[in-house]
Amino acid sequence: MTTSQKTAKPTKRFYPKVVATIWILFLGGLAALILYIYAVSINFLNLFGELPSTRSLENPKSELASELYSADNVLLGKYFRENRSPVDYEDLPDNLINALRATEDIRFEEHSGIDPQAMGRVATAIILGHSRGGGSTLTQQVAKNLFNTRSEEMNDGLLNDVPLLRTLIHKTKEWIMSVKLERSYTKKEIMTMYLNTVDFGSNAYGIKVAAKTFFNKKPQELDVEESAVLVGLLKAPSYYSPKFNPQNSKRRRNTVLAQMVKYDLLPAETFNKLKDKDIKLDYRVESQNIGMAPYFRTEASKFLQKWCRENGYDLYADGLKVYTTIDSRMQNYAEQALAAHMADRQKVFYEHWKGRNPWIDNSGHEIKDFPEQAIKRTQRYRRLMERFDGNKDSVNYYLNKKIPMTVFTWNGEKEMNMSPMDSLKYYKHFLQAGFMAMEPETGHIRAWVGGINYEHFKYDHVKQASRQPGSTFKPFLYTAAMENGYYPCYEVIDTKTCVPLPDGNMWCPSNSDNKYSGKKYTLRQALAESVNSISAFLVNKLGAETLANTAKRMGITTPLDPTPSLALGTSDVTLFDMVGAYGTFVNGGTWVEPNFITRIEDKHGNVIAEFEPKKVEALSPETAYLMIHMLRAPTEPGGTAYGLRFRNHLTNDIGAKTGTTQNQSDAWFMGITPNLVCGTWVGGDDRSIHFRSITLGQGAKLAMPIYGAFMNKVYADKSLDVSKAAFPKPSMPISVELDCSKYNQGAVPIDSSQQDEFLNLPPEIDLDPAI
Repeated sequence: MTTSQKTAKPTKRFYPKVVATIWILFLGGLAALILYIYAVSINFLNLFGELPSTRSLENPKSELASELYSADNVLLGKYFRENRSPVDYEDLPDNLINALRATEDIRFEEHSGIDPQAMGRVATAIILGHSRGGGSTLTQQVAKNLFNTRSEEMNDGLLNDVPLLRTLIHKTKEWIMSVKLERSYTKKEIMTMYLNTVDFGSNAYGIKVAAKTFFNKKPQELDVEESAVLVGLLKAPSYYSPKFNPQNSKRRRNTVLAQMVKYDLLPAETFNKLKDKDIKLDYRVESQNIGMAPYFRTEASKFLQKWCRENGYDLYADGLKVYTTIDSRMQNYAEQALAAHMADRQKVFYEHWKGRNPWIDNSGHEIKDFPEQAIKRTQRYRRLMERFDGNKDSVNYYLNKKIPMTVFTWNGEKEMNMSPMDSLKYYKHFLQAGFMAMEPETGHIRAWVGGINYEHFKYDHVKQASRQPGSTFKPFLYTAAMENGYYPCYEVIDTKTCVPLPDGNMWCPSNSDNKYSGKKYTLRQALAESVNSISAFLVNKLGAETLANTAKRMGITTPLDPTPSLALGTSDVTLFDMVGAYGTFVNGGTWVEPNFITRIEDKHGNVIAEFEPKKVEALSPETAYLMIHMLRAPTEPGGTAYGLRFRNHLTNDIGAKTGTTQNQSDAWFMGITPNLVCGTWVGGDDRSIHFRSITLGQGAKLAMPIYGAFMNKVYADKSLDVSKAAFPKPSMPISVELDCSKYNQGAVPIDSSQQDEFLNLPPEIDLDPAI
């Protein structure tokens, strides 16, 4: 008995000490944890790195794509580093939210940013050697995505270089930010933040872009199995990609659906029906290369980047909404008209040059070293020269080494084995084109097509390229004539006219048929038939400086060489400037700067910029109307644009001018109506690449059909409400005679029986002269 009593006494003294020790350790650990979290929150002694500020918590920022809209509110495209567009909670389907909760955070509605149960489960798994992850709540993931808690900027503390401590600090910051987020936002807002910020792979950030990329749907249109596919992507976007790893994606989709069944968010019978279904995609990654108006979008980005730099915005991250003047319907019609015509002309061009290379000099001989010189202008050549320190043997080896590549054809892309040199020769066989349509009164650009295919030909032929305009420049000469006392019915004899040059030589242009008729032409008929001798007469009387100044006043911005040959369009201009300048005629003499951005909104819908075009009173209303009267003549019998009437059946009031430059290097057409001013250019990117025959290469054949097809489509679309009304007359009476019927006309009108013959004239009597 004595022995047992002696052994019991120490036991009674031992237990209180153990309990006290446990309590001390627990309370001490708790205090240490609280102090640690507090130290992290204030970045004590710069040990942990900064936390996001309160202001950033109130205004969490993620990169949002800026969106470009047409005038009729159609999304044209986006500018982004991360393709992300926000969506509201009301646009999220229940099946998507349920799939996400079941898979990522089933207690999302119950916890306050941190889920102790999930953390305990993960800790136990780690202790037992079964690391499973999954302890982060949706709120923590939002904190990580929104505030970039693992970036170098947020983790420059003294302890952040210690591997295990770095991970603990990351997690601690996410816990702190999660609790703050839960206090600042509702569960719906946090759920929306998550789905707007998460990466789904395939350059799709956020659920709105992901739904469109993989299924071409809006989020609210997603089926339950589609929602499960997208939620399944979140674990590993590449590994579970339905595009590149469909079996992995299907297996993961079924796991998500099974989780929904587990938590009574999906009936088991529905799961059984869906689990064997294959995933049906409508996959399309958004990029600048595809979609509507890609050339325009690129040009708009240049303007927008400059504006953003000057006004403190980031075009690629601030989620701006940019509203343009482009009409999506007209843009579609322009793209369709240009593609159809150019595909047809390309076939003719191939046949025309069958067995020969199309790069020729002014004598019609092939330029022997053309490909070798052309490839030196490419980035590939410059990179190879840099890589091999200018060793030409190595460079030439790789330039002539065949590799797999995807090339453009008018029948769709084609996979081929080609060397870079072969590729260059292949692409140099293509004709290019540009088209622009503008509303003259406002200067609003309604359609912009810069080339035949943006993905393979990035060069824009509306604003970036400048080419000789040929006879389409002549209206500026006739405008100067109207301003200096001449009038439409003024008569000039078609005879050889020479203009003295400063060097003592004479400039004596010939007509297209190398003949002079000796007949009298009114100025109106001379413009209709592009008679070069009469242009020479006018520039000799007015002076090339007067012509250059008139064109500049009407909006031509490219350098103009004030020599007599300018009358025939020898200085390069842009299609963009030409359309704007022709708009001056329709606007009663007022030049309106062509413009394409109307307003910019921030991501909250606040208007932060509005734009008004520059206007200049360039001509008197009478001069402008006289030129409209003059420009009607080419569309009348005997005129170079008469084909619009019986080929395209355009019987309304139209003014027009065709243009063809030396050797048929450039084919132009300009068309005006009271509602629209349009311009078209067609040619090779290199001036040495063109048709040998003016019958095939003239503006009336190569450029005008695009305009005719476009206008037919526009007039057929009643939703556009484009009027066929006549040009309005000035309010004041015209001071000169417009009826030239009593004058001797140089040309004889053709009747309907001669129409086909008229449009297929041989080169020596072509009505649209080359320079």
